[in-house]
Amino acid sequence: MSQNESPIIVGLDIGTTKIAAIAGRKNEFGKLEILGFGRANSSGVLHGQVLNIDQTIKAIQQALVNCYESNPELEINEVYVGIAGHHIKSLQTRGDVVRQDSENEIQRWEIDMLIENQRKTFIPAGDQIIDVIPQEFYVDNNQNIKDPIGYNGVKVGANFHIITGDRNAIRNINRAVDRSNLKTKDLVLQPLASASAVMSDIDMEAGVAILDIGGGTSDLAVFYEGVLKHTAVIPFGGENITNDIRLGLGVLKQQAEAMKVQFGSALSDEAKANAFITIPGLKGMPAKEISVKNLAQIIQARMSEILDFVSYHLKQVGLDSRALNGGIILTGGGSQLKHLIQLTEYTTGLNARIGLPNEHLAPNHIEELKKPMYATCLGLILKGYSDYEHKYKEFNEQYKKVEVPRSLKTTINEPLTEQVPTKPEKVDVTEREHKIKFWDRFKDNLIDLFKEEEDKMIK
Repeated sequence: MSQNESPIIVGLDIGTTKIAAIAGRKNEFGKLEILGFGRANSSGVLHGQVLNIDQTIKAIQQALVNCYESNPELEINEVYVGIAGHHIKSLQTRGDVVRQDSENEIQRWEIDMLIENQRKTFIPAGDQIIDVIPQEFYVDNNQNIKDPIGYNGVKVGANFHIITGDRNAIRNINRAVDRSNLKTKDLVLQPLASASAVMSDIDMEAGVAILDIGGGTSDLAVFYEGVLKHTAVIPFGGENITNDIRLGLGVLKQQAEAMKVQFGSALSDEAKANAFITIPGLKGMPAKEISVKNLAQIIQARMSEILDFVSYHLKQVGLDSRALNGGIILTGGGSQLKHLIQLTEYTTGLNARIGLPNEHLAPNHIEELKKPMYATCLGLILKGYSDYEHKYKEFNEQYKKVEVPRSLKTTINEPLTEQVPTKPEKVDVTEREHKIKFWDRFKDNLIDLFKEEEDKMIK
């Protein structure tokens, strides 16, 4: 696929602590070039569910403003949106169809019809099917077929993994996106998006569990023998750890978050027993001494609970340390806790590593995007390309060519002038050179958006 033919895909990650919008396009080497990037602090979302629609809309619009400032030539109309929350459930089904024309090879439209038929599966009232994912296909007596197109037979069928969610929760997400003047191209389960960003084909073959530790939830996806075997949403995340610290140590939420990030550890044995953090007193009250050891004990207790859920789900589907040779891949913002890999290996008995979305990113992009907290958003872009390349969905609009702005590339210290548009306009960049340079502005925005907490030092 040539660069000119590649559409621009936008991922929108609506999380409990942040909302991120990233626009990307695959280059001629199959890597993602980031064309726009914006982030805003999230409000109105709790445990992955949109509760306050107005606050969520404001956060989405702020993320879009930041995205436009990083590249004013962008025009964003459609987005792939991640979904998570307590309400997410999954079930296994099996379905088949008798072919009308058994003399010819199986065609793509027949597989699409087979998948679409599964959307008629009975689910509890109030729920809605989010996605239907085929696992293993079979044609007549031939079992465990990954792709049946080109086979010949009378009957074709498959085992399916069906993901459902609460209808009202889905409606709230769609409403927030619609009222932000965007169209939801598709809803994608967040652990599946994260998995596509941090996982390779080798991981799928070996058997691997992806644990995306977000702000409000921790999302699990398990792959074995090249297919998705299980998904689950664990109702605890980084916000729960922060609240535990706030209550356990009697500090403000902002202080608890800063202590977690700067001094936190997932293993209390690794924390120094004689180390203390000094918290300024409120309104003339004396300063408070916080033990680093106590801080680590609180973090370890909550993280152990999350990992116990992981072990439980793996046992439910019969996959343990002997089956998952690829171990556990940790991603999401919560995966950056110190010593989390050691705690994960100790609790689950599986090898663990941090999953970074580097493999799919084109070189020379800003380091911020390579952090695990953006795995979901980048995975949403990859999901869009999967739809595009397999022709499951039509891209009706003609996508224009947009260059990667220099502010989203790693650059040498080169002075650039600042110019920020008040409103994104349609620009034919093939007729004139890209003249707007705004590195200084973008760099300042990154400092404001991502290092705001670090500026508030704990003395």
